Amino acid sequence: MAVILYSYRRCPYAMRARSALILSKVIFEVREISLRNKPPSFLAYSPKGTVPILVMPDQSIIDQSLDIMDWALHQPDARNYLPDDEESKLFTRKWIMANDDSFKHLLDAYKYPERYVEITQENSLACALETYLLPLNQLLVQQPFLLGGYFQLVDLAIFPFIRQFAMVDLERFKQLPLPYLQKWLNFFLQSELFEQVMTKYPLWIDPKLTLTNS
Repeated sequence: MAVILYSYRRCPYAMRARSALILSKVIFEVREISLRNKPPSFLAYSPKGTVPILVMPDQSIIDQSLDIMDWALHQPDARNYLPDDEESKLFTRKWIMANDDSFKHLLDAYKYPERYVEITQENSLACALETYLLPLNQLLVQQPFLLGGYFQLVDLAIFPFIRQFAMVDLERFKQLPLPYLQKWLNFFLQSELFEQVMTKYPLWIDPKLTLTNS
Protein backbone atom coordinates (compact mmCIF):
# COMPACT_ATOMS: atom_id res chain seq x y z
CA MET A 1 0.00 0.00 0.00
CA ALA A 2 1.41 3.37 -1.05
CA VAL A 3 2.10 6.16 1.37
CA ILE A 4 0.33 9.46 0.67
CA LEU A 5 2.08 12.80 0.40
CA TYR A 6 0.01 15.96 0.69
CA SER A 7 2.10 18.46 -1.19
CA TYR A 8 2.28 21.84 -2.90
CA ARG A 9 4.44 21.82 -6.00
CA ARG A 10 6.38 25.07 -5.46
CA CYS A 11 6.87 24.78 -1.69
CA PRO A 12 10.59 24.17 -1.00
CA TYR A 13 9.77 22.04 2.05
CA ALA A 14 7.54 19.81 -0.07
CA MET A 15 10.13 19.75 -2.84
CA ARG A 16 12.82 18.35 -0.61
CA ALA A 17 10.43 15.75 0.77
CA ARG A 18 9.52 14.65 -2.77
CA SER A 19 13.23 14.47 -3.68
CA ALA A 20 13.94 12.04 -0.86
CA LEU A 21 10.86 9.93 -1.55
CA ILE A 22 11.78 9.62 -5.24
CA LEU A 23 15.33 8.56 -4.40
CA SER A 24 14.06 6.04 -1.85
CA LYS A 25 12.01 4.27 -4.56
CA VAL A 26 9.10 4.16 -2.13
CA ILE A 27 5.73 4.04 -3.88
CA PHE A 28 3.87 7.19 -2.91
CA GLU A 29 0.76 9.02 -4.02
CA VAL A 30 1.03 12.79 -4.40
CA ARG A 31 -2.02 14.80 -3.43
CA GLU A 32 -1.43 18.31 -4.72
CA ILE A 33 -3.44 20.78 -2.68
CA SER A 34 -4.43 24.41 -2.97
CA LEU A 35 -3.10 26.43 -0.06
CA ARG A 36 -6.04 28.81 -0.47
CA ASN A 37 -8.65 26.08 -0.42
CA LYS A 38 -7.25 23.24 1.67
CA PRO A 39 -9.22 19.99 1.47
CA PRO A 40 -10.82 18.71 4.70
CA SER A 41 -8.88 15.43 4.54
CA PHE A 42 -5.62 17.36 4.56
CA LEU A 43 -6.69 19.52 7.50
CA ALA A 44 -7.74 16.40 9.39
CA TYR A 45 -4.16 15.18 9.19
CA SER A 46 -2.61 18.65 9.57
CA PRO A 47 -4.61 21.07 11.73
CA LYS A 48 -1.79 23.60 11.28
CA GLY A 49 -2.41 23.41 7.53
CA THR A 50 1.18 23.16 6.31
CA VAL A 51 2.76 20.88 3.73
CA PRO A 52 4.27 18.39 3.37
CA ILE A 53 2.37 15.72 5.28
CA LEU A 54 3.20 12.05 4.77
CA VAL A 55 0.40 9.64 5.66
CA MET A 56 1.48 6.08 6.36
CA PRO A 57 -0.64 2.97 5.65
CA ASP A 58 -1.55 2.74 9.35
CA GLN A 59 -2.78 6.39 9.20
CA SER A 60 0.11 7.69 11.28
CA ILE A 61 1.67 10.83 9.87
CA ILE A 62 5.04 12.50 9.48
CA ASP A 63 4.48 16.24 9.37
CA GLN A 64 7.97 17.73 9.11
CA SER A 65 9.87 17.77 5.83
CA LEU A 66 13.19 16.78 7.40
CA ASP A 67 11.55 13.87 9.20
CA ILE A 68 10.04 12.73 5.89
CA MET A 69 13.49 12.94 4.31
CA ASP A 70 15.03 10.99 7.17
CA TRP A 71 12.39 8.26 6.91
CA ALA A 72 12.72 8.03 3.12
CA LEU A 73 16.51 8.02 3.02
CA HIS A 74 16.66 5.26 5.62
CA GLN A 75 14.98 2.94 3.12
CA PRO A 76 17.37 0.29 1.75
CA ASP A 77 17.82 1.88 -1.70
CA ALA A 78 18.62 5.36 -0.39
CA ARG A 79 20.95 5.05 2.59
CA ASN A 80 23.98 6.25 0.63
CA TYR A 81 22.48 9.74 0.69
CA LEU A 82 22.79 9.94 4.48
CA PRO A 83 25.95 11.16 6.25
CA ASP A 84 27.86 8.18 7.59
CA ASP A 85 30.16 9.65 10.24
CA GLU A 86 29.76 12.03 13.13
CA GLU A 87 31.60 14.91 11.47
CA SER A 88 29.39 14.69 8.39
CA LYS A 89 26.27 14.48 10.55
CA LEU A 90 27.27 17.63 12.44
CA PHE A 91 28.06 19.42 9.18
CA THR A 92 24.69 18.40 7.73
CA ARG A 93 22.81 19.54 10.82
CA LYS A 94 24.64 22.87 10.91
CA TRP A 95 23.91 23.85 7.32
CA ILE A 96 20.32 22.68 7.29
CA MET A 97 19.59 24.52 10.54
CA ALA A 98 21.15 27.69 9.13
CA ASN A 99 19.07 27.27 5.97
CA ASP A 100 15.80 26.71 7.79
CA ASP A 101 16.35 29.53 10.29
CA SER A 102 18.32 32.62 9.34
CA PHE A 103 18.57 32.06 5.59
CA LYS A 104 14.84 31.28 5.24
CA HIS A 105 14.04 34.56 7.01
CA LEU A 106 16.32 36.47 4.64
CA LEU A 107 14.88 34.62 1.65
CA ASP A 108 11.35 35.64 2.64
CA ALA A 109 12.42 39.24 3.18
CA TYR A 110 14.13 39.26 -0.23
CA LYS A 111 11.17 37.67 -2.01
CA TYR A 112 8.42 39.60 -0.20
CA PRO A 113 9.95 42.98 0.69
CA GLU A 114 6.51 44.51 1.22
CA ARG A 115 5.98 42.20 4.21
CA TYR A 116 9.26 43.02 5.95
CA VAL A 117 9.48 46.68 6.87
CA GLU A 118 12.40 46.09 9.25
CA ILE A 119 14.83 45.19 6.43
CA THR A 120 15.14 46.39 2.85
CA GLN A 121 15.35 44.00 -0.07
CA GLU A 122 18.93 45.15 -0.72
CA ASN A 123 19.94 44.50 2.87
CA SER A 124 18.33 41.06 2.89
CA LEU A 125 20.27 40.19 -0.27
CA ALA A 126 23.53 41.48 1.22
CA CYS A 127 23.00 39.60 4.49
CA ALA A 128 22.09 36.36 2.71
CA LEU A 129 25.17 36.68 0.54
CA GLU A 130 27.54 37.33 3.44
CA THR A 131 26.18 34.86 5.99
CA TYR A 132 25.11 31.91 3.84
CA LEU A 133 25.59 32.02 0.08
CA LEU A 134 29.26 33.01 -0.04
CA PRO A 135 30.24 30.42 2.61
CA LEU A 136 28.37 27.76 0.63
CA ASN A 137 30.15 28.84 -2.52
CA GLN A 138 33.50 28.53 -0.75
CA LEU A 139 32.69 24.96 0.33
CA LEU A 140 32.14 24.04 -3.31
CA VAL A 141 35.41 25.42 -4.67
CA GLN A 142 37.19 22.04 -4.60
CA GLN A 143 34.29 19.58 -4.69
CA PRO A 144 31.02 19.39 -6.63
CA PHE A 145 28.77 18.82 -3.60
CA LEU A 146 28.78 19.95 -0.02
CA LEU A 147 30.22 16.74 1.41
CA GLY A 148 32.31 15.61 -1.52
CA GLY A 149 31.87 13.86 -4.84
CA TYR A 150 28.16 13.05 -4.73
CA PHE A 151 25.10 14.75 -3.34
CA GLN A 152 23.68 13.82 0.04
CA LEU A 153 20.96 14.84 2.49
CA VAL A 154 22.43 18.29 3.06
CA ASP A 155 22.40 19.15 -0.67
CA LEU A 156 18.88 17.78 -1.14
CA ALA A 157 17.55 19.65 1.88
CA ILE A 158 18.76 23.11 0.88
CA PHE A 159 18.76 23.25 -2.93
CA PRO A 160 15.01 24.08 -3.19
CA PHE A 161 15.60 27.16 -1.01
CA ILE A 162 18.62 28.31 -3.03
CA ARG A 163 16.49 27.83 -6.15
CA GLN A 164 13.72 29.94 -4.67
CA PHE A 165 16.20 32.67 -3.79
CA ALA A 166 17.68 32.61 -7.30
CA MET A 167 14.27 32.80 -8.95
CA VAL A 168 13.39 36.10 -7.27
CA ASP A 169 15.68 37.78 -9.82
CA LEU A 170 17.46 35.15 -11.87
CA GLU A 171 19.55 37.55 -13.95
CA ARG A 172 20.80 39.26 -10.82
CA PHE A 173 21.56 35.93 -9.18
CA LYS A 174 23.69 34.98 -12.19
CA GLN A 175 25.77 38.14 -11.65
CA LEU A 176 26.54 37.41 -8.01
CA PRO A 177 30.07 36.16 -7.18
CA LEU A 178 28.84 32.60 -6.66
CA PRO A 179 30.19 30.55 -9.60
CA TYR A 180 30.49 27.27 -7.70
CA LEU A 181 27.13 27.59 -5.99
CA GLN A 182 25.53 28.45 -9.34
CA LYS A 183 27.09 25.35 -10.91
CA TRP A 184 25.87 23.24 -7.97
CA LEU A 185 22.35 24.61 -8.32
CA ASN A 186 22.35 24.08 -12.09
CA PHE A 187 23.21 20.44 -11.56
CA PHE A 188 19.98 19.93 -9.66
CA LEU A 189 17.87 22.10 -11.95
CA GLN A 190 19.02 20.12 -15.00
CA SER A 191 18.72 16.72 -13.37
CA GLU A 192 16.20 13.97 -14.01
CA LEU A 193 15.48 14.04 -10.29
CA PHE A 194 14.34 17.67 -10.44
CA GLU A 195 12.18 16.90 -13.47
CA GLN A 196 10.46 14.19 -11.45
CA VAL A 197 10.19 16.40 -8.37
CA MET A 198 8.42 19.08 -10.39
CA THR A 199 5.92 16.76 -12.06
CA LYS A 200 2.54 18.50 -12.27
CA TYR A 201 -0.35 16.72 -10.60
CA PRO A 202 -4.04 17.57 -10.79
CA LEU A 203 -5.40 19.42 -7.79
CA TRP A 204 -6.59 17.00 -5.13
CA ILE A 205 -10.27 17.29 -4.23
CA ASP A 206 -11.72 15.00 -1.57
CA PRO A 207 -13.94 12.37 -3.23
CA LYS A 208 -16.83 12.95 -0.82
CA LEU A 209 -16.70 16.64 -1.57
CA THR A 210 -16.81 15.92 -5.29
CA LEU A 211 -19.89 13.70 -4.87
CA THR A 212 -21.58 16.34 -2.72
CA ASN A 213 -21.02 19.03 -5.33
CA SER A 214 -22.06 16.94 -8.34
